[in-house]
Amino acid sequence: MANTKSAQKALRGSAAKKEVNNSRRNRIRTFVRKVDDAVKAGDEPKAREAFKALEPEIMRGVTKKVYKLNTAARKLSRIASAIRKINAK
Repeated sequence: MANTKSAQKALRGSAAKKEVNNSRRNRIRTFVRKVDDAVKAGDEPKAREAFKALEPEIMRGVTKKVYKLNTAARKLSRIASAIRKINAK
């Protein structure tokens, strides 16, 4: 438990930020799931379309400090390579 008023205020602020960041992260995960489902189904056009929607969402997460830039780039790279592998199979 926080000992001072300023520490209590900081706790309230961090709880609010946590809630917002969790909702942003869940929104991004939903977009990732859509791409993954299309990749597993082998539907390349649908996967590319979902990827186009996913990319700005992940980058928005970077600007909102939900993800670091390298983490976002790594995620996008792995998803893009999974989409490219659809035709290779």
